[in-house]
Amino acid sequence: MTLYKNGKVLQVLDKTSDFHIYQASMKDNGDYHCSGFKDTHLVSSNKIKIVVQELFPSPVLKASSTQPTEGNTVTLTCETQLSLQRPESQLLFRFVKTSMWSEWKISPEFQFSPIRRENSGSYWCEARRLNSLVQKQSQELQIQVQEIVRDVRIHSHPEFVFEGQELVLICSVNGVPRPITVSWYKKQPSLWKDRELQTSSKTEFKVPVVQSSDAGEYYCIARNGRFSLESNLVIISVKVPVSQPVLTLRPPGTWTLVRDKISLQCEVQRGSLPIWYQFFHEDVLLMKTKSTSERKMSHRLSLTENHFGKYYCTADNGLGPQRSEAVMPVSQPVLTLSPPGTWTLVGNEVRLQCEVQRGSSPIWYQFFHEDVLLTRIEATSWRTRSYSFSVTAEHSGNYYCTADNGFGPQSSETINLSVIVPVSRPVLTLRPPRDQAVVGDMVELHCEVQRGSPPILYQFYHEDVTLGSSSSASGGGASFNLILKTEHSGNYFCEANNGQGVQRSYTVSLSVRVPVSRPVLTLRTARAQVVVGDVLELRCEAQRGSTPILYWFYHNNITLETSTSHSGQGVSLNLSLTADHSGTYSCEADNGLGPQRSEAVTLSVMGLTGSKNSLIATSVTGGLLSMMAIAAVALLFYCWLLRKAGGKPTVDSSRNPSAPDPQESTYHNVPGWIELQPVYSNGED
Repeated sequence: MTLYKNGKVLQVLDKTSDFHIYQASMKDNGDYHCSGFKDTHLVSSNKIKIVVQELFPSPVLKASSTQPTEGNTVTLTCETQLSLQRPESQLLFRFVKTSMWSEWKISPEFQFSPIRRENSGSYWCEARRLNSLVQKQSQELQIQVQEIVRDVRIHSHPEFVFEGQELVLICSVNGVPRPITVSWYKKQPSLWKDRELQTSSKTEFKVPVVQSSDAGEYYCIARNGRFSLESNLVIISVKVPVSQPVLTLRPPGTWTLVRDKISLQCEVQRGSLPIWYQFFHEDVLLMKTKSTSERKMSHRLSLTENHFGKYYCTADNGLGPQRSEAVMPVSQPVLTLSPPGTWTLVGNEVRLQCEVQRGSSPIWYQFFHEDVLLTRIEATSWRTRSYSFSVTAEHSGNYYCTADNGFGPQSSETINLSVIVPVSRPVLTLRPPRDQAVVGDMVELHCEVQRGSPPILYQFYHEDVTLGSSSSASGGGASFNLILKTEHSGNYFCEANNGQGVQRSYTVSLSVRVPVSRPVLTLRTARAQVVVGDVLELRCEAQRGSTPILYWFYHNNITLETSTSHSGQGVSLNLSLTADHSGTYSCEADNGLGPQRSEAVTLSVMGLTGSKNSLIATSVTGGLLSMMAIAAVALLFYCWLLRKAGGKPTVDSSRNPSAPDPQESTYHNVPGWIELQPVYSNGED
């Protein structure tokens, strides 16, 4: 096994596990443990800590006087004290001079009475415990015995005197037989006679509370009937104690960065020079310097990441150091919002509060929005400052604050504030692919607000019936597409909502027009065979189409007449037949969305003496249309539609019946009509 002290090998134990420390002393203090091998494995023990208590400290030798005058009594004292843990022990003392020593005694004192010149020399004392080998020796003390000399000397106590202190002047009289009287004087350089202060048998003169006027030169005179001895002069300078110093940063409010230089200035308002200044950081001395010309001193230091903590300075001109108030860099500020939360509504009042937990005043606070300075405020007594504003939409974004009391700005964490803007009234826009909305077209309904925080939910309505909804996450509105049918005519509106209230658009009307179908031409006569003089009714009708519908009647591709229907039903034309009315008849319908031509119907008109076997022949013949006539009539019809609709291409789909066109021919009381039609039915486009 091996024994260790403080991690180092103390002794290898051979055949025993015991180790003895005889006469333990403080050098045996330390941590002990042992280790050994068991089955080839190294095993270590626990550690024990041994602390040897000092039985008594080394003695200190003191003398009642180290420069006694021959014939006086001098006492040597050997000072030490037993440990409180061994109060029952007893010490023995002896006093030693080179090659000479006294016997061991219980008393710690040794006296020279009287002392002689030959007693001068170097002395020390020794102390040991009774029945023990513990023995300690003091430092040497030099004693120099003075021979008797008749003189008078003056000195002051303390050596330097401050305003408000007690001043004691001592007149030392040697070699003058007692009794004596001592007179005290203060020199008056401008007068022929010095001012006598006091005469008594005492060798001391006291000024209880020193003023600056007490400064000057003093001396004493000792008299005994035979002798009169005057002392030397002592110059008394009254010093002004330093006031409490003030530690400031120079220049104040400096915006600094790490590794920048900053100056700490320590200044007192009053105090006699010279003055010793000391600068401290967290009670660690940074610098000590002496000022002989000014009552202030500066210390420059480089800021580091570890510059936090309190700084202070002391000033001392001999009476003892005076300490300044501590100056401490600000901690990281905390930014809070009031009312709390990360979102608010436009128009609300928001207060930003910036606060530090520590830091000496004054502190400059700055508030920022997206790195733009909002305001800068100074705090001289509190560690918090606030900034309030009325919220607008532009106030959304990141906020932070900084705090600085000269050691460099500290920045808070960033807070994001979302300003929610209620939606404005939306605008509904209908976007058909052409000027008029036609069945089968796709129309886009677009709803959009001018302002409002996303996401925004848009809802589309037709006559208070919901068509659908759409959400916009980033603004720009929303659209809804609709394939038009006849029933889609009517009023439309939309609603927008972002959780702060629903806003509804104004109503937009939509008129869906239906193109005319291919018309059917029907010829109606009173009998199966028509002859000159009979009345023939030509009726043209489209099964579908938005009104008004303009009809044309053609005879051998020559326009006979036009007529307008406002009710959605067909129109008729009555002819009193002549021989010239034989031929091919057709009709055409147009409501502004493109003309449709019927199948042709052939009519043969018999004369009054004509063959009775002549029949009305029907055939479907496609006549060539006169393009010029159709174009002219279509243009006239389109212009007429524009006038009817007030100049708007989209015509309202409400079908209010109107009076027949004045040009429309109407015949009554025609009996026994017989319809003459094409051989096959007229198909729709």
